[in-house]
Amino acid sequence: MNARPTLLAAAALAAICAAPAAPTAQAQETTVAALARQTHFHGIAADANDPQRLYLATHHGFYVVTPDGKAAQVSRTGDDFMGFTPHPRDAGVLYASGHPAAGGNLGFLVSRDGGRTWSKLSDGAGGPVDFHQMDVSKADPNTIYGAYGPLQRSADGGRSWRVVGPAPEGLIALAASGKDAGTLYAATQTGLLVSRDGGRAWSPAHPHRGAVTTVHAGHDGALYAFMAGVGLVRASETAGPLDWQTVSAGFGRNYVLHLATTAAGPFYAVTYNPELRSVGLQISRDRGQTWGPLGAR
Repeated sequence: MNARPTLLAAAALAAICAAPAAPTAQAQETTVAALARQTHFHGIAADANDPQRLYLATHHGFYVVTPDGKAAQVSRTGDDFMGFTPHPRDAGVLYASGHPAAGGNLGFLVSRDGGRTWSKLSDGAGGPVDFHQMDVSKADPNTIYGAYGPLQRSADGGRSWRVVGPAPEGLIALAASGKDAGTLYAATQTGLLVSRDGGRAWSPAHPHRGAVTTVHAGHDGALYAFMAGVGLVRASETAGPLDWQTVSAGFGRNYVLHLATTAAGPFYAVTYNPELRSVGLQISRDRGQTWGPLGAR
């Protein structure tokens, strides 16, 4: 195992969880570049109705980003959306978790108006929870997973939760399978894991034993992960055993922390450079093969 990528990934994870200075109250319309200097990016998803619009969950509110690199705050509050995932079939529904601006935990939240307003669906098990890692199953949107200490699962769309068992050690990200509601992937500091029994038992999903900083299940049965020292890799969940292939190794010293894919539009990635301690938002227009800063053209 290469220890340096693992340690750098741990540093990146610690950095994005630290509290940065809040953006100014007047800065509801800004640019991605300016926003990256003021806050942390905790999650992304393409707008299902318009894949050229990107949802961005940050440490200080919820934003919409356009291809020209402009960012507009749409949430009425500047709450910290530590966890974020969209409903896979209903474009009007978004889910989140995190902290209110005044402190404490938000529990499990839902928005039905594009992120403008949020309401609590549940406190979660032993909550109110603060899910840093969470995902909705594309195979069954009533199945949702979240990590708050132990791993939790909801079978009724987030209204009630139960503890499944301990979360994998060194957990960085979760992705619910696009094929089977009981299959779950975990990106960890020491590799990519898979559970085929709803998070009770885990086994390696890839031979790489270094840091895996994100994992993402697409609508088309494609599974993506970013592996330190390897790059962005892809496998198909619909073709039997996972057939991993490297999509892109062109991120330099950056790690991919969050990934958003679309059926026919661009891909998006939140990247982090642990040496410069800088965050960025990149876009790919060729299914993840080449990348550049969003808003550069």
